[in-house]
Amino acid sequence: MTRVPPALRALRAVAATAAFALLCLTAAVTGPVAPAHAETYVPITGTGSTWSQNALDQWRKNVAANYGMTVNYSGVGSSAGRRDFIAQTVDFAVSEIPFQAAPEDGSAPEAPQSPYAYMPIVAGGTAFMYNLQINGKRVTNLRLSGETITKIFTGAITNWNDPVIKADNPGLAMPDKGIVPVVRSDGSGSTAQFTLWMSKQHQALWSAYFPSGALTSQYPASGAMKAQNGSLGVAGYVSQGYGEGAITYVEYSYAKNAGFPVAKVLNNAGYYVEPKATSVAVALLQAQINEDPASADYLTQILDNVYNNGDNRSYPLSSYSYMIVPTATTPNFTDAKGSTLGAFARYMLCEGQQQADTLGYSPLPMNLVLAGSEQIKRIPGAGSTGVDVNACNNPTFSPGDSPNSNALANTAPAPAECDRQGPDQCVTGTGGAAETPTETSGTGNGGAASDAPGGAAAAAAAAAAGSPAAAAAGSAPVYDENGGLISGGSAVAGAAVSSPFTLPDQGMGPQQWLMVAAGVLLVGAVVVPPLVSRRLKRAGGDA
Repeated sequence: MTRVPPALRALRAVAATAAFALLCLTAAVTGPVAPAHAETYVPITGTGSTWSQNALDQWRKNVAANYGMTVNYSGVGSSAGRRDFIAQTVDFAVSEIPFQAAPEDGSAPEAPQSPYAYMPIVAGGTAFMYNLQINGKRVTNLRLSGETITKIFTGAITNWNDPVIKADNPGLAMPDKGIVPVVRSDGSGSTAQFTLWMSKQHQALWSAYFPSGALTSQYPASGAMKAQNGSLGVAGYVSQGYGEGAITYVEYSYAKNAGFPVAKVLNNAGYYVEPKATSVAVALLQAQINEDPASADYLTQILDNVYNNGDNRSYPLSSYSYMIVPTATTPNFTDAKGSTLGAFARYMLCEGQQQADTLGYSPLPMNLVLAGSEQIKRIPGAGSTGVDVNACNNPTFSPGDSPNSNALANTAPAPAECDRQGPDQCVTGTGGAAETPTETSGTGNGGAASDAPGGAAAAAAAAAAGSPAAAAAGSAPVYDENGGLISGGSAVAGAAVSSPFTLPDQGMGPQQWLMVAAGVLLVGAVVVPPLVSRRLKRAGGDA
């Protein structure tokens, strides 16, 4: 055995002692080393709206990738989501309408046994996606008035060449083809929002078709109508070859994802408008909100003034959806789940809203973010912490703004003159077919929308050259005639991808430098003495 000289043993001991001292100092000064994600989350589960599902699916991917958070969600329809919440089988639900004290189907009142709150999560417009051709070329610039839409979905108009539709579309030689209205077969918040609008704006027509004259979550299908389950079901039917001539009501994002157009709807100012983020933001400036915290319907919306908004940029069928959150623990909902739900809710109201436009929605304005923030504070386990609006990263406002300001509404473009009700009709495509203009086949002049892709001149020139409609996106899901998924999937609209919102790199701090120094000393304590010992032996042998 090689004997280590006393001097080298002393050197090793000093180095080891110094390294140990530095490690102790690191722990004393900076505490234990934190993992990349210091916060731990337990999985949470929710069910409900398909109207909001594209946004929720993207947000779930984001928080899973960036924060290690598991949020399970199933779009089974708003009615089913509310029932699941009542049964306490889920941690949250998402719905476009609140609990119904007197359900229209005569069933028992929807009365949760534990306290809850409504939290706004995303705004958007109910869109009318369609599949129509003229002389083999796809129509992408259809215009419809509210009365025309109501007549289509109550069976009063059954052919695309009806004089009422022709009056809405002077630039199109409407074909002699039957209309196939596609409606939801399941209990749906989308159906409730659509029928509420018809009951408010076209009461006589709606009451003649649906005697109660009220909103309903279950659409009363009749005649040539096709009933399909879920937003994917109705959008899937319209997007197939056999869907030519069909039209449905669905969230804007589903049309964008399928590569199909949506109808421009006539607003109260006399302009046909598409449900883009800006037009929804303008419309919701007139939304009335129940701001009484003592009310069972606190934060629910009153949309009469939205429907009749006189701003020429507004989209009439604009609204927002709610996340229904527990405000007390239950045998199923614990403080640990509340901590995760609170973190997810804060993400949705702030960073998540950055992707709303890309996904086919409109981001929430500050007044709804502030109201939602108050509800997060009520979630058990969420730490009584809402959101900091000055560090929120919501695209509708900036630090220092007031709740009365909405950046999207302030910058929303005015519609082009060819979108005004009259003899002319813009040729610009809409929804998922925005890049495909439609050439004029009827009377009047064409023209391009004010926000046409590539500029108005480019859109008008493409249409004048007879640009054919593009085929639907190859990656879009394919369904059979009954709405069953054959291939593809429910990709999020607009090919949006998860945009990480990770913590910034803080660089090397005192803790890291102390640990590096301790590591160097430990290595020195092990490696240096043997090297020195061998060098001393060689020096002794040469003497």
